[in-house]
Amino acid sequence: MGTQEVSLESTIGGVTAEGKLHTLSVWFILALRLMMGLAFLTAGLGKLLGGGFSAAGYLANAPAANGSPLADLFISMSQTGWFMDFVNVAVPWGQLLIGLGLIVGCLTRLAAFWGAFMMLMFYFGNWDVSHGYINGDFAYLLVFLSVAAFGAGRIIGLDAYIEQYDVGGETLIERYPWMRYILG
Repeated sequence: MGTQEVSLESTIGGVTAEGKLHTLSVWFILALRLMMGLAFLTAGLGKLLGGGFSAAGYLANAPAANGSPLADLFISMSQTGWFMDFVNVAVPWGQLLIGLGLIVGCLTRLAAFWGAFMMLMFYFGNWDVSHGYINGDFAYLLVFLSVAAFGAGRIIGLDAYIEQYDVGGETLIERYPWMRYILG
């Protein structure tokens, strides 16, 4: 195991944050990726194998019952037939594919983005601020964003190999720099 520390620094809005990663950080980043991958894989499989998944009842009732500030939006979604057809496919298959992508570390940033988006929707759908604005859905959203920010797919993942794939004498990521936003 290496002992070299890596320094991080970022400036946003004139405020600079800096720190050093511990040598064990890579293992915790990998653990976060795998944890979220397994959670989403099992959630997607449960919906697909359970048969007859429908989000309509949840969208029409849960957000309004728990006082979500977006309750009207969720109700409108539940009353739009074509949108419900899309959601009833996108949620279980999305969870399954996000989970698989994270577990094998393939298209990790893309998977983490969509996982974070789903968690944002769940956060507003499961609205409960009786113990504050931070709950499990919000925490998972931040875990997904961390997985993306750290390029967790490069840690024992397929993204490390995909990025280095030779395309006409250049690595894939050199030839197509925009792919940094979906790989890593």
